[in-house]
Amino acid sequence: MQLLILLVVIVGIVALGQLAKVYELSSRLSGRREEEITHADTRLNANLWLVFMVGFFASVIYLYIAYGDYAPPPASEHGVQLDWLMSFNIWIITFVFFLVNLLLFGFAWKYAYDKNRKATFFPHDNRLELIWTVIPSIVLAVIIIYGLQTWDVMTGDASPDALRVEVYSKQFDWTVRYTGNDGEFGQSNYNLITPMNPLGIITSEGVEDAMADIEQQIAVLEGDLAMEKGLLLAERARLEASIASDDHGHGGHDHGDDDHGDHGHGGDGHDGHDHDDHGDHDHGDDGHDGHGHDDHGAAAHGGDWNAVVQHRIAEIDNILVHSADQLLILTDAQIEAKQDKVKRLKRHRQRISELQSFTFDNGLSSFDTGRDDQVVKGEFHLPVGQEVEFVFRSRDVIHSAFMPHFRAQMNSVPGVPTRFKMTPTITTDSMRVILDDPDFNYVLLCNKVCGAAHFNMKMDIVIESREAYESWLEQQDAFLVDEGVPSEPETEPTPSADVNSEAGDMAMIH
Repeated sequence: MQLLILLVVIVGIVALGQLAKVYELSSRLSGRREEEITHADTRLNANLWLVFMVGFFASVIYLYIAYGDYAPPPASEHGVQLDWLMSFNIWIITFVFFLVNLLLFGFAWKYAYDKNRKATFFPHDNRLELIWTVIPSIVLAVIIIYGLQTWDVMTGDASPDALRVEVYSKQFDWTVRYTGNDGEFGQSNYNLITPMNPLGIITSEGVEDAMADIEQQIAVLEGDLAMEKGLLLAERARLEASIASDDHGHGGHDHGDDDHGDHGHGGDGHDGHDHDDHGDHDHGDDGHDGHGHDDHGAAAHGGDWNAVVQHRIAEIDNILVHSADQLLILTDAQIEAKQDKVKRLKRHRQRISELQSFTFDNGLSSFDTGRDDQVVKGEFHLPVGQEVEFVFRSRDVIHSAFMPHFRAQMNSVPGVPTRFKMTPTITTDSMRVILDDPDFNYVLLCNKVCGAAHFNMKMDIVIESREAYESWLEQQDAFLVDEGVPSEPETEPTPSADVNSEAGDMAMIH
């Protein structure tokens, strides 16, 4: 079959070539040049322009009739106004479309080539310039003014009794939050985001739990570093070298400034377990302040430097001999990763410690208002006829919250809350009857290509009576603080109690 089609195509091409040759020969026999066009050819082409225009207009009118009313009825108050605005623009565009194409095809038909007619040279006319400048300007001004008025109505301030709902986006799902009985959203911060607290809602208990968990993780990591065999041996070698240096008259003060200020446990290539790292080990919280230059210098001035160093060497020897089964042997990359994680945890801890609460007009602390917030996923409900003010936030990239049946769309931007208000007018059940679709649901979609699973960002919206909405909301659990583990760090195995004890003793010489 494919061979037969191929042969037909080849024969058709050959036939067209032969017809072209016949036409060329006939032109030569009649003495007519190839570029000459007869009056009959000209009129034929001109009339074909009119035929094409009629067919073109007929197809456009058919498409308007068949698919012009493609959208379901608007289910919000402002949606009616928005549809009127869109229809107004469409009718203007349609009028201009037919007018321009009518002139285009009409002039092509009327001014078909005539060898007995000479074109008039017509370079400029001020009246024409005025007409096609002023008229489009007036039309565009009307469109813009009408559009701005509609936009102002849609995006104006919500009424005081409007229901406030937060819509939180992240790759690749939506989370919705209601204010609870106090009518205020609790303060939120990304540093407190956890699987149990996806919005990072701040409460006093949550901050305390997060800080305690970070401290525990720092202790685990520093305990691992304190029991790393290579670091212990490197420290012992440096301490012995410092004693030998003292014997040659360099003095303890210089060691406080040079060796312990600049060198660290990374002296053998472990990269970075140095003065700065020890300054970050949290031993400074109890007054040791990192155990770098200042403490060693102080010890040297007190005349006890060598005794302190000897004591630390004895501690290291005791660990190497009696706690050999608890020693760790890590690669340089593992050590660097743990040191880096300690620094990140401390930065995380610092950011959480800087969180500040404020007081709402009703006297409630922002750290308390989040306790009764209600967080839902999968679907959320709204009462029909009730104005709703949406607050949109994003965790990661720009998303676009799109609710097509309500003619509502707003970008969700990281770090910049955006707002939109609407009043739903048709319940879900009523729309199912209107569309004759028992499975219909209003949806919240992402209308911004936000990543590989962008297509999966969908959440159902249920519009129902006030009574049904309140009944549903009462069944939703209030947010109860259970911050758990912060999202950035991961918990690592906890060493035994005696290991942590020995790690704490080591702080004297770090």
